[in-house]
Formats: sequence, structure tokens, C-alpha cells
Amino acid sequence: MDLHSAGHRRGVVCAPHSAAVEAGRAILAEGGNAIEAMIAMAAAIAAVYPHMNHLGGDGFWLIREANGRVRAIMAAGPAALTAKPELYRDYETMPTRGPLAALTTPGAIGGWMLALEAASANGARLPLDVLLAPAIGHARNGYTVTRSQTRLTQENLANLKDVPGFAAAFLADGKAPAVGTTLKQEALAATLAQLAHAGLDDFYRGDVGREISADLERIGSPLTRHDLTRYHARLAEPLRVALPSGTVYNTDAPTQGVVSLMILALFARLGVSEAEGFDHIHGLVEATKRALRMRDRVVTDPGYLPLALDRVLEDRYLAGEAMKIDRRKAAPWPLAASAGDTIWMGTADTSGLVVSYIQSLYWEFGSGLVLPATGVLMQNRGASFSLEAGSLNYLTPGRLPFHTLNPALAVFNDGRIMAYGCMGGDGQPQTQSALFTRYVTFREPLLESIDRPRWVLGRTWGAARTALRLEPRFDGNVIDALAAAGHDIEVLPEPYSDVMGHAGAAVLHPDGTLEGAHDPRADGGAAAV
Repeated sequence: MDLHSAGHRRGVVCAPHSAAVEAGRAILAEGGNAIEAMIAMAAAIAAVYPHMNHLGGDGFWLIREANGRVRAIMAAGPAALTAKPELYRDYETMPTRGPLAALTTPGAIGGWMLALEAASANGARLPLDVLLAPAIGHARNGYTVTRSQTRLTQENLANLKDVPGFAAAFLADGKAPAVGTTLKQEALAATLAQLAHAGLDDFYRGDVGREISADLERIGSPLTRHDLTRYHARLAEPLRVALPSGTVYNTDAPTQGVVSLMILALFARLGVSEAEGFDHIHGLVEATKRALRMRDRVVTDPGYLPLALDRVLEDRYLAGEAMKIDRRKAAPWPLAASAGDTIWMGTADTSGLVVSYIQSLYWEFGSGLVLPATGVLMQNRGASFSLEAGSLNYLTPGRLPFHTLNPALAVFNDGRIMAYGCMGGDGQPQTQSALFTRYVTFREPLLESIDRPRWVLGRTWGAARTALRLEPRFDGNVIDALAAAGHDIEVLPEPYSDVMGHAGAAVLHPDGTLEGAHDPRADGGAAAV
């Protein structure tokens, strides 16, 4: 599949899996708009990339409408009303796998519901059964196991194989399936078919919701029928920051969208003039440190925020933070990182609709809990809660967990509109900053901006130490300069490493043409009509 597509006039899609790309392209070809294409892609990728996302996860949308308004759909599920700290008294930290790790309501389908309403308000033409048909086909007839699914299954086999439902759904003879193996999710196919017939609300307040809650109760999850029936995703105003190039948008709490915006705003104040050198990489890394420190003091459920997050995007605050960045020396970095496996996808059409969407289970395969009646794989987003009284993200019934997820969207002064994003926990805002500065600040071609070597700061993906990890394709002089400045450098062996996440972008140009690109590190690409 092509990684880059440009010059088209009707619509463009990009995603980390070819089946999702094709689902979105087919909807555009049928006359659907960018939001309808994204709904089809969101369903399809759950059926073919289950280690990264599923119906039992959460999602966040940024939608730029044809009239120019940018809105967010916040589809995160809160902790169960029975999920009290006393339930976890035998644990020092939140469990990450199994029934007790499945303690937050799946929000993604609620987000699809609001997206459908937005699609209708923007001229949607296609019924829900058409949008879900590709996903139903992949779940029923089988999908091909990718390299990343095989690798992540092998790496997590010990703590997933005994979780209820996991082995039957995602193992082959008790082992990680080999690359190229065909797996089916027949119960998931039936669930999607029921939703196509009865409507998405059935997931929470109908027959599907009844089956989900019955399985959760039998298996021992804190989530109940009441948690499902009371859940609704919500529309929200996004956070925004003005840059010399235009306005950049991201999602508000409980996500770390403010981190992605703050990194770009701080870097813009450094006045770096050349791409790919020490000043570029060091400047972004040091801006990342300032933004992540702020995040760990502030970002939580919006009902518990110590201050509104737009406060830290004000000029006065940003100017003070920029002054704390040493242009030649690395600041100490002892903070622990947040992991996460996720998918980001983008769509755009010539009506002016541009969509940035991210959907996740949190860790690879989430809680590992697969519900037998519905085939829904439950997230473990509740692992981001703390059991330490007084902590910023203390476990409280009904509270939203902190989210690393954050989709990005930019409206530029020259008329371009770009949806962009990445998967990968703390790596998301870092990769967003790499892509944005390369493409926008330094005017590198879109695919090249995604392809070029990347970095990630932090103790990610189960690594033993906190380091600045670099792909080996960087200029050796830049690596040496970063090390000399005090960065703890680790050069990875793979020229294109999964550690760097999977990035992509969809661009609507002012002449009405469309462009999309996706990451060679993933299994997808871009397509258009």
C-alpha cells in the first residue's frame, strides 16, 4: 500500500493498517464524507489491529467542519461506580491485566454515536450498516496477523494467556500466532452486525449492553449494567494555541493534549532556524521536559483540575517556561513515562471536513479480557489511576482516568488544514512535534517529515532506564552533540523502530486538493479518491 497520496479532489484517508485505509477509501468512493469514512475506519481497525485498539476502549475526535468550526468529541469512560480503593486493598498499584483491570466504561462507541450526528449535520449519505460492513467482514471472515501483533503477543504472553477469553481469541494452540496467520473474531462480527441493525446506542442501553454487563459480572469486573446505561460521550471545545504558522488544536483534560500544544509553543519561542541539527532536536526534547513536568502536576479528570489548562498556554506562562530551557545543556530527566498502544487515523474531504481521531485500549491488548458473548476486548485505562491517597489521579468511582491519547489538528495562515497524530504513550506529543516542525516550520515534504529518524524521551515500552532513544539514521555529529550536552543517549538497532510509534497526517490544501501520508513503521498507508 502507498504511504503517500496527493493531488486528489474528493477525499483522503490515512491509517496504520491497510484494511482501515481501504474501508475509509471505499466510503469516500461511495459518496460518504470524511466523518463517515472515519467511522468505517474506526470499526475496521478494531477488527484487524486488536492489539492496538478495540470496541472496549476509548476514543477522542477533533473535527474541523466546513464552516471552519473545530470541535472535540471526548469519548473516555469513567471508573465504575463500584471501583473504590477498598476493592484494590490487596494491590500496591492498580492491576494492569484481568477482570479488576477492566474498571472503566468503554467510551469509543459513544464517540462514534456523536460522530454520526456530526456526519449527518455535514451531509452524510450512507447508512450505518454500510459503514460497519468492512469491519463485520474482517471479523467474520478473518484478518491477517501483523508483525506487531505477533511480537506484542509474544512479549506479553505470560501475563495475558490466562486472562479470561484471551487465549481463545488471540492465541493459536496456546502460542502467539505467527505473522500471516488468519484469525477470526466471530463474536465481534455478530456484535457489529447487531449494532448496524439496532443502532450504536445498543452497545450501552440495549441487547449488546446487556450481554456485556452479564459477562463482566460473571468474570468479576467492577463494571455494571448501570455504568453502561449512564454513559454518554460529550462534545467539547478543544484547547488551542497560536503559532507563527497558524492555530493548532488538541483535546482538553483528561488528555495530555496540552502537552503537545505546549511543546510546539515553547519551541517556537526558541527561534531555531535549521532542521535536523542539534538545535532542532535538543530544543524539542527540552520543551518536552517542561511540558511533561507541567502535565504531571496538573492534568487529571476535568472535574478535579487544579487550574484550567488554557492557563498554561497563555503567553506569560509560555514565555517563563521558554526562559528555563538551556539551549546548550540537557535538563535532568528522572520522571517515569506513560506507556500505551494506540491507533491514530486522519481523513479529509473537499467540503472542508478534516478529522483527527485516536482510539485505544491503553496497553497492548488492554486488560486482555475478551467477553465471550460479544467478543469485546476490554481496555485497562484504569491502570493510570493511583491508589495513593492525595495523588493527582487518585482512584474515585465515576472519575475519568488520565489519558495519554491526544489527536491534533492545525489550521494554517496559508489556508492549509492538517489532521495529524501518533500512537505511543508519552511518545505521542514528541512525535507530533517532530512531524509538525519538519513539515510546517522547516517545510520538509509530508512523507519525508514522517519517514525521517525520530526520537523518544522516557522509560517507554518496558525499557529498564529513562533515556533519549534515537533511531540510528541520525547524523552521527548530531548524536555526539546531544550526548555532549548531557542527554542519556540510547541508539536503537532498528532504522525504523516501533518504539517511535506510528504517525500520519491528512492535509486539505487551499486549492482544494488533498494529501495524506502514513508511517513506514506501521502496516498501513494513505489513499484518496
